[in-house]
Amino acid sequence: MGFSDDVKAAAEQITAAHGITIISHIDADGISCEAILSQAITRKGIPCRSVFVRQLEPLTMPQVPDDATLKVFADMGAGHQALIAGRGLKEKDVLIVDHHVSQPGDVIYPQANCLPYGYTKMSAAGVAYFVAKSMDEANADLAKLAIIGNVGDMMARETCGLVGPAREQIVEDGIKHGSVQVCKKDLNCYGTATRPVHLSLTYNDDPFIKGISNNPEGAKQFLKKLGIVQQSPDGRWYVWEELSDEDRRRIISALAEQLIANGERVDRLLAETYRFPGEIPRTPLRNAQEYSTLLNACGRWTKPAVGSAILKGDRGIAYREAEHMLGNHRAIIRNLLQYIIETGVRELDYVQYIHVGGRFPDTIVGIGAGMALSKVNSQKPILIMCEVPEDKNLTKVSMRTTERVIERGVDLQKAISDASAEYGGGGGGHKIAAGAFIPKPAEQEFVNRVNRILGEQFASQGADNR
Repeated sequence: MGFSDDVKAAAEQITAAHGITIISHIDADGISCEAILSQAITRKGIPCRSVFVRQLEPLTMPQVPDDATLKVFADMGAGHQALIAGRGLKEKDVLIVDHHVSQPGDVIYPQANCLPYGYTKMSAAGVAYFVAKSMDEANADLAKLAIIGNVGDMMARETCGLVGPAREQIVEDGIKHGSVQVCKKDLNCYGTATRPVHLSLTYNDDPFIKGISNNPEGAKQFLKKLGIVQQSPDGRWYVWEELSDEDRRRIISALAEQLIANGERVDRLLAETYRFPGEIPRTPLRNAQEYSTLLNACGRWTKPAVGSAILKGDRGIAYREAEHMLGNHRAIIRNLLQYIIETGVRELDYVQYIHVGGRFPDTIVGIGAGMALSKVNSQKPILIMCEVPEDKNLTKVSMRTTERVIERGVDLQKAISDASAEYGGGGGGHKIAAGAFIPKPAEQEFVNRVNRILGEQFASQGADNR
């Protein structure tokens, strides 16, 4: 049996069902996964409803309906099979579509999961796409959604572009369909569809460019010296994708020279990016990165169904609501980032950490952690703790690091999972980004344990991060 066999079996199980409930995660990958599956299912004429949950835990399991529908767990479930079994669901009642580490219990549920087959750079939306396409080749029009989910789950970040089946099959399907445009050597920068060029450069810290990153005026002057026209005759700022090919080449060449002059590597300056030419210019829907941020905003503010509606084509009420959430999302994250900078982090040998209490929603602290890295010590992973509104006895932990640190042997998923398990909590994620819930009294012990585990990871690669 291989991945394609599991995908085919999943497609057959779905097609044979008389009714389906999708239980999906609320982030960009989970929302994309749900949108792919629900459309593929509906196109088969099978009744389908969706339930979004932040995570699978005893408190959320009652949201899984007690009925005769097939329960499809999307972007979750692989690591919670004992919990699913505790709900009384039999093997035939469940299908898991996931890309996380599988932890079978007494009942081993059918899965379509890319991870056991070595596909570490594909998200659940990618798995869902292969299931949908196995159901009907016409579902190739959903490739765009799978790309958004993969990019949103940072599958393209470490390698500056999607790789493996996500690139070789999903992206290629999107190109053939005409809904996806690939820019093979684009600037590795966020906001290329919506932000003025100088602000895209300012907020870019991967790579960090001295005199430009975190320096709006410096970025403006840099572009001015190159002779780049930054505004239209009516004063509107141009965005990256509106510049001519020649202007983009000049900027990239000058940025490379700047990096080399400062003794920095240039290997992360360029990336393969994914644009959607059918979407309205100067909106977050124009490329995979910004589209996924819009979906994350919907999920973080408890409206994942709005994100799903947009993926399914709603450009009216749902999109306007999402734009409002995105604005609020960015404002709160800016406040969180400012709080981290002003308060400061505490540094141990291998990790830096901060506790933000109940000041910010626990759904966004991980995003803030990632953004703070360039403004603190980017050589060490950052760990942020916050209160959990629903349970004052728990603490939410989020960790982020950079690709450079991962190259030195760090795996946040393993560190946070191992440490949280020792204190009766639970965690997971990926090498570059992970999270956990732990008992509140164990906070400092947990941080110390993570620090020791990271030290062991650095040592195993002959690295020292002190």
